[in-house]
Amino acid sequence: VDADAEKTLGSRFGVKGFPTLKFFPKGSTEPEDYSGGRTADDLLGFVNGKTGARGAIYKAPTDIAVLTPDTFDSIVLDGTKDVLVEFYAPWCGHCKSLAPTWEKLATVFKNDESVVVANVDADMYKDLGSRFGVNGFPTLKFFPKDNKEGEAYSGGRDLGDLVTFFNNRAGTQRTEEGRLNGEAGTFTDLDDIASQFVASEDRAGLLAQTEAAVAALSKSDASSAQWYIKYMKVIEKRGNDFLEKEQTRLSGLLEAGTMSSSKLDEF
Repeated sequence: VDADAEKTLGSRFGVKGFPTLKFFPKGSTEPEDYSGGRTADDLLGFVNGKTGARGAIYKAPTDIAVLTPDTFDSIVLDGTKDVLVEFYAPWCGHCKSLAPTWEKLATVFKNDESVVVANVDADMYKDLGSRFGVNGFPTLKFFPKDNKEGEAYSGGRDLGDLVTFFNNRAGTQRTEEGRLNGEAGTFTDLDDIASQFVASEDRAGLLAQTEAAVAALSKSDASSAQWYIKYMKVIEKRGNDFLEKEQTRLSGLLEAGTMSSSKLDEF
């Protein structure tokens, strides 16, 4: 009720400030003052507790790792992952402004298993904030694989700034749209051999050279580089015309926009 316009109602129930929340139990004209928290979860819990209702709040799916004291260490201190954590407070205006960008950032890197974009309510879980020296909101801290003490992030907070930060520190190769950038899955030495392969008649020798070069890479890089070998073998059988036809086919699939983000990573 607009208690400024309806002042008599405000006076009748002892309203002296705004907003004032009062609960009117069924069968009673005397309200109870509400002094609990004012988040949606707080209010829902109060109403459910008072009425026996089983209301629930729909929460949209998120790619952010939402941390609690029970999950913080297992996720953030995992030595196989680079983790960027936002320590926030629900009432913080700057945190609310950052929220859409943080969600987009998590979506950009959702297919990178070694990267985690997380947040934690450091107003609710004050001990976690104190543990990492959080004095204001939002505070961003980066926990790379090799330093789980946490490093203060003081860079820009636009999506582009955050994506660039991850690419530089975690070795990822993402665009702001979540696609792999033009450098992903490419290797300069192999590119040079591939260029020679397309123009050469000694394709068997260059294919063998490529296989040896791929075998010398790390396990993860070798996995990414397998496509050099795959396409060289196809070109050896079907000729250079295959390249143009394949490029046309793949461009059509991309333009259709029907593939999942994980499938797109294969292109």
